[in-house]
Amino acid sequence: MSNLAKIPVTVITGFLGSGKTTLIRHLMANPQGKRLAILVNEFGTVGVDGDILKSCADESCPVENIVELANGCICCTVADEFIPTIEALLALPNRPDHILIETSGLALPKPLLKAFDWPGIRSLITVDGVITLADAEAVASGHFAGELTQAQIDAGEHDTPLGEVFEDQIACADIVILTKADLAGEAGIAAARAVVEAEAAEKGRRLPILTMTEGVIDPRVILGLNAAAEDDLTNRPSHHDGEDGHEHDDFNSITIDLPEVVDPATLTAAIQRIATDLNILRVKGYVAVTGKPMRMLVQAVGTRVRTQYDRPWGSTPRASHLVVIAEQADIDEAAIRAVLGA
Repeated sequence: MSNLAKIPVTVITGFLGSGKTTLIRHLMANPQGKRLAILVNEFGTVGVDGDILKSCADESCPVENIVELANGCICCTVADEFIPTIEALLALPNRPDHILIETSGLALPKPLLKAFDWPGIRSLITVDGVITLADAEAVASGHFAGELTQAQIDAGEHDTPLGEVFEDQIACADIVILTKADLAGEAGIAAARAVVEAEAAEKGRRLPILTMTEGVIDPRVILGLNAAAEDDLTNRPSHHDGEDGHEHDDFNSITIDLPEVVDPATLTAAIQRIATDLNILRVKGYVAVTGKPMRMLVQAVGTRVRTQYDRPWGSTPRASHLVVIAEQADIDEAAIRAVLGA
């Protein structure tokens, strides 16, 4: 690639637990001869997604090409974090051919696109495309279409916080991928597709809608779109158009430190309980299990909990940390700790 050519950047967005990291792992394993760099933005202080991706590093995407920002919203720290990070990736001895950005699950993608007009980088990179992932089962079940509270109605709000994030992520997309298709089934996929099509049509957009299971998709379908999305902002409406910045106080996260876990099934049941009783949206982190030399990775979306032993603790302290994410009003730290046994 000529040094004068803009490096393409693919923005991968989607709600909490929609499968962004899983997709990026698949792209890392199938780089199509390209040297990749990855920027991961996390909502929460424990870097689970970045750690997972670094464990997959190889010649096409070495560890130094994977950068993690844990501030929750890179578009709010453009000058301090996003721009220096992009400049550092472009200054690597072996310049990347393609950059992947994994936004946090609560990110609004349009403000991020505006950052690509920053004078220091606008001549160096371009947004090849915005890929929005949507959990087909969650969309089909109406997860993003909750009812407003009376207080929200009185405040003049028209959408729930969950609904706003979902709608902005769809409205900014070049392609929408319905993930976890195996869990949703044909009926769920059809229902989710109808929701996405209706939402896109309301914003005056017609979008390709694909399906995916376990992150597997032909990279040629989503890379090389040449969308130049940073030049197409007017066609990507947002709930926050016209505002001077945007707030993130609808959601919050806390980190829970746990003692060693004797019975993983008991922990799984506790996570399901806080999802049901306390409206917790997402739980992720690492847990030390008594008698197990490997750490246990925990990934939960609502009541759907997945655990796996991913690697030995090695020199890393055997310490259990879980990031718990929910709407601000639902963060009751004492109640969460009590259920989880912290």
